[in-house]
Amino acid sequence: MRDDVVRTPDEQLEGLPDYPFESRYREVDGLRLAHLDEGEGEPVVFFHGEPTWSFLWRKVIPPVRDAGYRCIAPDYAGFGRSDKPTDVGWYTYDRHVELIAALLEELDLRNATAVVHDWGGPIGLRLAVEHPDRISRLVIMETGPFTGHQRMSDAWLAFRDFVRDTEDVPVGFLVKGGCKTDPGEAVIAAYEAPYPEPASKAGVRAFPLILPTTPEMPGAVEGKRVADALRGDDRPALVLWADSDPVLPFAVGERVSSELNLPPPRPVENASHFLQEDAGAEIGATIAEWLG
Repeated sequence: MRDDVVRTPDEQLEGLPDYPFESRYREVDGLRLAHLDEGEGEPVVFFHGEPTWSFLWRKVIPPVRDAGYRCIAPDYAGFGRSDKPTDVGWYTYDRHVELIAALLEELDLRNATAVVHDWGGPIGLRLAVEHPDRISRLVIMETGPFTGHQRMSDAWLAFRDFVRDTEDVPVGFLVKGGCKTDPGEAVIAAYEAPYPEPASKAGVRAFPLILPTTPEMPGAVEGKRVADALRGDDRPALVLWADSDPVLPFAVGERVSSELNLPPPRPVENASHFLQEDAGAEIGATIAEWLG
């Protein structure tokens, strides 16, 4: 294994609450990357965001799997059970997209549904635009493409600066703050579990820094291309939005839908930014019903 990479000890990620899933592993560019692959049928790919990992989808997956779908949930490089390069500068938008594109190709997925949340939006929606032969439907939650033209809130800018300046980012604390209902200590510990040392959190620290906040930043042109393509896209889409997300309020969901010519968002009640924690089983049932 590369010496600039942290591999989380397997035993540190065993026995997590409501997470009976075994990861599959593949080697790419000297990294061991993890993903879940549960059930059989047409594929549904779940794209996590910041600072989460496939554990985020543990309540959403069972209703979708049990409705007859193959549920695939990658852990990005730097997250979850995947290896973690320790150089913040290693992480780029393009690199995250390329690594997940390689997974879609390796599994030869066709007619898939992309389910995207948070940073999973810029990654998954770009893959949907660039690989229309593989992705046929979209489920969008608390996200959209970043074009560099979107206005970022003062709260988000403060969060970005905090993450930039904090080597040992309090991952569990950030997740807890984005839940409407306290998920409990065991769940918060599971979000912290992938990171045995501060250096292993480089991927978590990188995401806010690589989000393009001006049209000149890397990734902005690609994000605009994705947004432009989605406006004329006729693939079926479902937009779900929490009713109590302070960072991305429901009105933002309405604006994203309207700007991208998507159906209006369906409110998920009593849920905040990490709506999968507040209403995971309900979201899974909604997706399964919509797919059916």
